Amino acid sequence: METRTVVTTTFPRLMLEHAAQRPGASALREKEFGIWQTLSWQQLATLVREIAGGLAAAGLRRGQHMVVVGENRPRLYAAMLAAQSLGAIPVPLYQDAAAREFAFPIVNAEIAFAVVEDQEQVDKMLEVRQECAGLTHIWYDDPRGLRNYSEPGLDSIDALIALGRAFNTDQPAYVDAEINKAVTTDTAAMFFTSGTTGNPKGVVHTHLSLINRAQAGAVFDKLTNREEVLAYMPLAWIGQNVFSYAQWLACGYTVNCPESPATVHIDLCEVGPTYYFAPPRVFEAMLTSVMIRMEDASAPKRWLFERFMTLARRVGPQRMDGKQVGAVDRLLYALGNLAVYGPLRNSLGLSRVRVAYTAGEAIGPDLFSFYRSIGINLKQLYGSTETAVFVCLQPDHEARSDTVGIPIDGVEIQVADNGEILVRSSGLLRGYYKNEAATAEVLTADGWYHTGDAGFLDSAGHLKIIDRAKDVGRIRGGASDGAMFAPKYVENKLKFFPHIKEAVAFGDGREKVCAFINIDMEAVGNWAERRNLPYAGYTDLAQKSEVYELMRDCIEKVNADLAADERLAGSQISRFLVLHKELDADDGELTRTRKVRRGFIGERYQVLVDALYGGKSSQYIETAVKFEDGRTGMVAADLRIMDAKTFPCATAVRAEPVEALASKRTGPSTGSGRTEVFP
Repeated sequence: METRTVVTTTFPRLMLEHAAQRPGASALREKEFGIWQTLSWQQLATLVREIAGGLAAAGLRRGQHMVVVGENRPRLYAAMLAAQSLGAIPVPLYQDAAAREFAFPIVNAEIAFAVVEDQEQVDKMLEVRQECAGLTHIWYDDPRGLRNYSEPGLDSIDALIALGRAFNTDQPAYVDAEINKAVTTDTAAMFFTSGTTGNPKGVVHTHLSLINRAQAGAVFDKLTNREEVLAYMPLAWIGQNVFSYAQWLACGYTVNCPESPATVHIDLCEVGPTYYFAPPRVFEAMLTSVMIRMEDASAPKRWLFERFMTLARRVGPQRMDGKQVGAVDRLLYALGNLAVYGPLRNSLGLSRVRVAYTAGEAIGPDLFSFYRSIGINLKQLYGSTETAVFVCLQPDHEARSDTVGIPIDGVEIQVADNGEILVRSSGLLRGYYKNEAATAEVLTADGWYHTGDAGFLDSAGHLKIIDRAKDVGRIRGGASDGAMFAPKYVENKLKFFPHIKEAVAFGDGREKVCAFINIDMEAVGNWAERRNLPYAGYTDLAQKSEVYELMRDCIEKVNADLAADERLAGSQISRFLVLHKELDADDGELTRTRKVRRGFIGERYQVLVDALYGGKSSQYIETAVKFEDGRTGMVAADLRIMDAKTFPCATAVRAEPVEALASKRTGPSTGSGRTEVFP
């Protein structure tokens, strides 16, 4: 597909254009002490110039990197724009990362400057400075708790702004001159990957690559400057960064920053966004809270809810897809909208949503259908950190749970002989920072990017993703010898159940598939309480025989579904256990984007894997854990192991191109360790 989106600008210039054309329009809002504070485009431009002047006075120069860490905050956004105004490169890092996780990016990018949110992030920076001697300047936004800190190079953003005002008075043309020097091919930002199989890699993006994809996505969904967005996911995740930064500047809409992570749902209801983005786990949590409330509702309310939801599941998706609906059904749906769907959308904070996207993982068909059935235009997209997110999007009337959409403007897609998806677009990374070997693995000389994903284009031109190409394996031995094993596909099917939070499947090179399960504490806890089942905490609840039966029922439903597909019938789960602790990024078991580190988990819990495949009925284990306050401890339990029923393969179906993956895993994607895939 020929690219029609032409980029001739940079992020600071986009900001200045909005400030000149719409000076009083709101650019950013932040909720502080329960009150929404607004920053106009003109005020933002002034703030950016002041921070840029302060950074210039402190020594930040073109081509240098600057770390930004914290929740979504207007002055952190302004700091990123200020760095870009000077030709420097902002590097957002995950605010929930441990201090040790900051060390590699800071050393790798030779970072001397950091802008952070609060005391928590300051403490991490001061801790990591022992091994990052080059980190000389740290500025913080929130001064609470920092009054008595007297570390060298540590100061507030207020002090940085004051420094910038003085600098701009002495050199009034400096910042504007630096902005005018920039070209679209300059590096605009760097994002570090999750580092699932080793050290993270710095993905280098230019103004052109990020703005090109932001504008292409905006054209696809007809976004305007009247959109309202709630920015609550980490800025270090390129999905949030594109939605609340790149597209924000491309379109000029308003970005709202919640007061805190604890108030996100309240703030969501107050803002009523028109353009919404969340990974499936957020939509799952919303639906779980709805179902828990309905279980506690009176019998008449439950009856009304169930009757109208039955109607919605039958009629709602047809309406969203633009299909004709009978007069009676239209009338009944209108009544349902008045009594159930409208109030439900309002309670979720999604009453004004015009376009909603989910990405990061596959979403369950029932979950996907639920939101579309009540009138929320929920769609899926496909992309990655390396592709600046927007590769495939779903048109409004072609949203399906089993595909990720069609290639949008400026994107070409090929399916390699081994089933791997290749992408070419203007949104591709320039390369991995200081890692030419890794860059050569994923970028071909003629501009194709190896995604590492297994999939195919269906007859309607929609892309279907099966799994990571490097993860697709084979069952060896037993009745399913030679069958394809797609662990992520199996894990996602398990996580479609509201009672299952995480799953880790094993089976490549083995005679059968076994799995670890993490229960959803809120959903299973509510389920247990309604059945008068007492428990003393996660570990106790997870090992209840009733919970095991609940998990087995979910697993056997997945097995029955897998049996219907000849390609994946061998991936049915034979044995499972429920882990004694929740998988945690702080323990190295998940990435910061909440993806399982299957290899690490397999090594850490090797004794459990051996017990599953060794035919044991239980296994004792002790595991070291790290608490939020930095303390460490041990969690111990005698874990039950249970068999699950498997089913014979149904009638054979036509194999798709991805069939070749399990036996022909070649090419540059192997071992890349990239996990930022949507979905």
